[in-house]
Order: sequence, then structure tokens, then C-alpha cells
Amino acid sequence: MGLEVFAFAYVTCVGFVCAGILSSCYQLVAQRPVGFRVNVETWAGTVVSIGMCTFAGPFIIMRNALRGRRIENRPIGWLFGSSAIAGLWSACSGVLLLNVAMGAATAMG
Repeated sequence: MGLEVFAFAYVTCVGFVCAGILSSCYQLVAQRPVGFRVNVETWAGTVVSIGMCTFAGPFIIMRNALRGRRIENRPIGWLFGSSAIAGLWSACSGVLLLNVAMGAATAMG
């Protein structure tokens, strides 16, 4: 059971780190924080926006939850619930990213 817990923690960290890197790169380029908004002006913008929301989602949720706790004084349960959602989302993203990375490594030799 210990190995499964370690694997779950590892893929969760991979997913959250990916979310943080994507969010930081977006903010560096766009000069505004990433959010759950989809650009529907162009087809390419829509696809990129959906991909950004998909993989940066855990970071967006946690940023909004922490801000809500500090600024709006939301209850602590709100923060715990947001952490659970972001954690499971990060685990799913991490599994997908690691599978793609392992598949690419296998395909390259």
C-alpha cells in the first residue's frame, strides 16, 4: 500500500507543478493571471484556452481559494474542499502527462 500512496503523491505533484509552470508562463506572456475564461474569437484561441484551463486548472482553483480565504474571509471548509478538488485534478493531469512522456520516450527508442 505504501508504494501506491507514493505513486499517487508523485503524480499529484507532477500535475500541480505543470499547472504552476503553465500559469506562470501565461502570466509572463499575457501580463495578467490565468483564469477560467475561454477565447472564442478564433478557433486556435479556443483550443489553446481550453488546453490552458485543463492543465492550469488546479493552480487557478488554489489561487482563487487562497485569495478567497484571505480577502473575502471564506470559511476554512471552502479551502479544504478546493484543495481536494485541485489535488484530484492534479493527480489526473499528472497521470496523463506521465503517460504521454513515457509513451514519447518509448517511441523514441
